[in-house]
Amino acid sequence: MAILRNIPTLFKVLGSISKLDSASKGILEAREAGDPVEERRVIGEDIKIWANNVAEDFDMTIEVEGRENIPEQDGCVYIANHQGYADIIALIVALDGRQIGFIAKDSLEKIPYLGKWIKLIRGLFIKRGDTREALKSMKEGIDLVKAGYNLAIFPEGTRSRGPKMGKFKAGSFKLATKAKAPIVPVSISGSYKCFEEKGYAQPATIKVMFHSPIETKDLSRQEIMEIEKSVPSTIQNGLSMLQ
Repeated sequence: MAILRNIPTLFKVLGSISKLDSASKGILEAREAGDPVEERRVIGEDIKIWANNVAEDFDMTIEVEGRENIPEQDGCVYIANHQGYADIIALIVALDGRQIGFIAKDSLEKIPYLGKWIKLIRGLFIKRGDTREALKSMKEGIDLVKAGYNLAIFPEGTRSRGPKMGKFKAGSFKLATKAKAPIVPVSISGSYKCFEEKGYAQPATIKVMFHSPIETKDLSRQEIMEIEKSVPSTIQNGLSMLQ
């Protein structure tokens, strides 16, 4: 069974995450000192090393286009399609040392090491089916982005497990529009081949494309609605180019 073949993969990934415990001291020291710039720097360095090691361990080749579109300033929202678990690894490697936190489903919070790691790098959990808790988490995310932290969100809400992109949830864009933060659309192609395609880990090439950032401050409701339509189209066009 695929789930049994994936058990070694799960333990391998969790084992790699456990090694981040040694790096948490610097992150927490910067956080307690109220130094967000240093905190973001340390997070970026630590997750870069971790993600590159995981990519090497699982024989992932990550090709990146459009790095020049990554804003120099922090406090951005990266919106990407979601093909598979390897999307997170690919995005961290592609960002090459920039801090990034992830909006994740709340069930991941209970997984040893993983839940702690997501919170440590300024990620958040969304409780599905509970509107009040989801809004609370979204408010926390908006505050983090306003404070200068970068967050990534996968608006499909779940992995597509293949090359076809699912429908984006419009509410996902509030993370950026309410924070008046730049949106960086990201197309990720081929990540499903790592774990999802055959139900177990296999070598794969993942292509990541950063598109031009989109400013969201001082936009009208109509302009926000247009962004909610144009960003999925931009990401889909990128996927067509990468495939």
